[in-house]
Amino acid sequence: MNIFITGATGYIGHRLALQLANDGHQIHALVRDMQKGEELLKHKNILLFHGDILDKPSLLKAMAHCHQVYHLAALASVWNKDPNAYYNINVNGLKNVLDCCLEMHIKNVLFTSTAGVVGDSVNMQPVAELTNSNPKLETLYEKSKLQAEILLKQYNQKGISGVIVNPSRVYGPGLLTESNGFTRLIKMYINDQWKVKPSNGKSIGNYVYIDDTINGLINAMEKAQPGERYLLGGINITYNDFFSLVDEFTNKRRKLYNLPSSIMLFLSQMLLLRAILFGKQPLITPPFVRKYNKHWIVTSAKAEKELGYTITPLREGLVKTLKWLMEADDHIKCNLQ
Repeated sequence: MNIFITGATGYIGHRLALQLANDGHQIHALVRDMQKGEELLKHKNILLFHGDILDKPSLLKAMAHCHQVYHLAALASVWNKDPNAYYNINVNGLKNVLDCCLEMHIKNVLFTSTAGVVGDSVNMQPVAELTNSNPKLETLYEKSKLQAEILLKQYNQKGISGVIVNPSRVYGPGLLTESNGFTRLIKMYINDQWKVKPSNGKSIGNYVYIDDTINGLINAMEKAQPGERYLLGGINITYNDFFSLVDEFTNKRRKLYNLPSSIMLFLSQMLLLRAILFGKQPLITPPFVRKYNKHWIVTSAKAEKELGYTITPLREGLVKTLKWLMEADDHIKCNLQ
């Protein structure tokens, strides 16, 4: 089958493209940087098309003869000098893809959103797909993704058979991009380059292994109900307990220092000011500080029931990630147990 993918040089899209190509499908990958695409997507079943989701002619050319569309391209950075870029890329970009799908008579579209759009956990209760009808979203990224979901549902009225998947915090082997921020954080922690934890480190997040995400996307394309949203989560665990596992597996005790939210907010505001003045990308911004001080307890029961979605145990996924980090970086030395 011919399959069109946007965002194929990103963390999740890269793994997805290679998996589908290995399964025997012919992949049409839209890339803005051909050299990068040629380096990352070397496979006999992957064809590269130079283009951009904001450029319809390039979309139409790349979509020709395809039967399915996986849309993963997005602006996911913690900050951008143009705040409107989130809406332009994440919403208008999706609109361009959907308009081209209608023109090319392609019905099957999978849109990758984020679990963040369902909001945080209130009273320590897990969030599901419909838990919060009006969630308080902190970041422009989440707000734009929610707007994109609404847009996709409108296009389902026009003949598109679109589904939405919402991964939580993805970690694991692969490209160390913005979308793989938590693996980057693990790497920094191992190298004693990351020494802080938000507040007391007791906030709960949901962490999903990359292979589960990829399998979830593929299963959703085949089994999901059009117009539905599916949370692709993993294991709910506190920040403290996550990094305690890293210590356990590497047989090395590292110190993390509590950083009260008030101080984190102040520091993030200084980083934001520096970004505005000098254009240097900040590690974190105030909206993300507020986000990560909340609990994000996620249930993937709907995906498990309807898609056959499975979750890799955290201990298993973390060991695989640590082994990969050691193989990929000679500077990382771990006595993995």
